[in-house]
Amino acid sequence: MNGNRFGRLFQVTTFGESHGEAMGCTVSGCPAGLELSEEDIQADLDRRKPGQSMITTSRGEPDDVSIKSGIQDGYTTGTPIGMVIQNKDARSGKYEPFITAPRPSHGDFTYSAKFGTRNWGGGGRSSARETVNWVAAGAIAKKLLEREGIELKAHVNQIGDVEAPEVSFEEIKAHSEENDVRCAHPETAEKMQALIEEYQDEGDSIGGSVYFEAQGVPVGLGAPRFDSLSARLGQAMMAVPATTAFEFGLGTEAAEWTGKDRNDDWEFDSEGNPTPVENDHGGIQGGISSGEPIYGEVTLHAPTSIPKSQQTADWETGELKEEQVIGRHDPVLPPRGVPVVEAMLALTLVDFMLLSGRLNPDRVDDQPGEYDTEYHPSSPRNE
Repeated sequence: MNGNRFGRLFQVTTFGESHGEAMGCTVSGCPAGLELSEEDIQADLDRRKPGQSMITTSRGEPDDVSIKSGIQDGYTTGTPIGMVIQNKDARSGKYEPFITAPRPSHGDFTYSAKFGTRNWGGGGRSSARETVNWVAAGAIAKKLLEREGIELKAHVNQIGDVEAPEVSFEEIKAHSEENDVRCAHPETAEKMQALIEEYQDEGDSIGGSVYFEAQGVPVGLGAPRFDSLSARLGQAMMAVPATTAFEFGLGTEAAEWTGKDRNDDWEFDSEGNPTPVENDHGGIQGGISSGEPIYGEVTLHAPTSIPKSQQTADWETGELKEEQVIGRHDPVLPPRGVPVVEAMLALTLVDFMLLSGRLNPDRVDDQPGEYDTEYHPSSPRNE
């Protein structure tokens, strides 16, 4: 199986299945000298982990990360960073009815058809549990971006037909973690919560979307055509499990706008540099970052594992069956999807920062040849 690596210079290679022994990833390309601890990574993993509220799966995974390589005395060494997150609460027995009778709209049938076998417990490799690796790697990317003055944040802006009004980046930072839905508009969050609970009580699920934004992104990230920032960002977001649409700037609304209305007029900023009057282009023009905030939206369909009985076809017996998914599953995905979207945004941006030379690929202090650094280990014999 290929397709387990993301990034060009900042490369993330992941492994693990939903009900396997552990999840994990290797991050290659992180410059040396970045102060990094397991606590830095755990903070984002805690936002993604299951069992954190009544509107998430009850699977009891602590998602404690263990860094196995690439760190010396609290600083990155420039070598691959290996991380492992153990699976503690897997219950594969409940998935036995679906070994040869695929669950509707899952990866069960397609994985079996492609490989002739699959890890069936909890969906195996196709499970959204695999995104725990992305969030771990994304936490490292975030730390690198923060050093460069780049901030990013996401929040849930729609659940079902309940949509939040537009909120500022500061409001997203201030309020998105104050409620279980992770919506930065408190009044809308209450309506979203009620709607989710309604579907949950009915044994069903509901979809929604996540809005993301990055500020402080410099001009010039991205390359023409196939390596454009928007193309690579689209790949990153469409990889998120359950994603059915990705858009930036006006997105699909651009179909309703004339060229005159959508085009951003130019003016000069306080330093005499050309700058767009508006930012309907979402921070990307010609596939390259414009220096304005990058923003967009990711749409996630309703979770496919629901308690309601559904029809399946058992290829081993040739029978049509009514089966019920008994496992522990989320009734909605965006609340736990927020840190996943943030991670993929961070991984994409840090990769382009390295590719463009904004970040030194060897070391964060940008002092090639200097060996006596504040983050180099000291010899105990010299103490």
